[in-house]
Amino acid sequence: MSGEQLKTDVSVPRSQTGASPQHLLATVLGEYLDSADAALPSAAVIAILGEFGISESSARSALSRLTKRGLIVARGDGRVPVYHLTTAAIASHHTHMQRFLSFGAGPPEWSGDWVMATFSIPSSNQASRHAVRKALTASGLVGLYDSVWIGPGADAAAVRTALSRTLHEVEGARWSVMHVRFDDEAGPHGPAAAYDLAGLASSYRDFIDRYAELRVAVRDGRVDAARALVARTSVMDSWRRFPELDPDLPEHLLPAPWPRQQARDTFLEIHTALGSLARERLVEVATPHWPEAASWVTFFSSQ
Repeated sequence: MSGEQLKTDVSVPRSQTGASPQHLLATVLGEYLDSADAALPSAAVIAILGEFGISESSARSALSRLTKRGLIVARGDGRVPVYHLTTAAIASHHTHMQRFLSFGAGPPEWSGDWVMATFSIPSSNQASRHAVRKALTASGLVGLYDSVWIGPGADAAAVRTALSRTLHEVEGARWSVMHVRFDDEAGPHGPAAAYDLAGLASSYRDFIDRYAELRVAVRDGRVDAARALVARTSVMDSWRRFPELDPDLPEHLLPAPWPRQQARDTFLEIHTALGSLARERLVEVATPHWPEAASWVTFFSSQ
């Protein structure tokens, strides 16, 4: 089958969230570079992001923003700089990639303990109430009732710190953090009621449907290198949000059938199978601007 036929037959979904050039660049660098010694010319970055339909001006802006964030550093004579990933960025990428690839691999260890946070704030202080909810959400908790928040296996110390930082100067505010167990954990008024599990299941099924055609094409060998880079990045970009959305509750609290395993299998099959092809395409695109590309470009794998 020719490359032209492949382009006609295989529909590669774009990023579900409409990823920004900055986000795409961070994703690609994290997946395909693992050395702070790799000197990446800006022209190569522009060519790589061009694979995703990103303009030159947007690519340069993405480089600038990642530099300001400290994820990459620019070196050279100032006129034609080259860019390096920082060692801290590489370590962070590896940590995140391991989390994305391992999420959902097995049921969580479950003791039956929940972390519960309760708080009381004068009713006139709506700004502080909003700040507390934001801090508790960032700590992995959800609202069971208005001022009662819970989380499975959450870090109680981190929750206490978040509440202390948010409310220490709020006059009249009180809060408590404790470990609790529910007498009727799986009942209709139990902790699972705090989560939109139906909405989460729907998101998993949407993911499965979205990548069903691509998964079949991968199995049939109908995805060539020219398509693999975008396809692999797309499926990663869509999957990576689930570890943030999914509270990873124990099985007895989940509605059946729970579609996460099918979604995970879809992700891993596509991501794993397309690794070497995506690397091949990246090297092909970058080499005219970066002759050493083949020596530095690798790919992250779950295997």
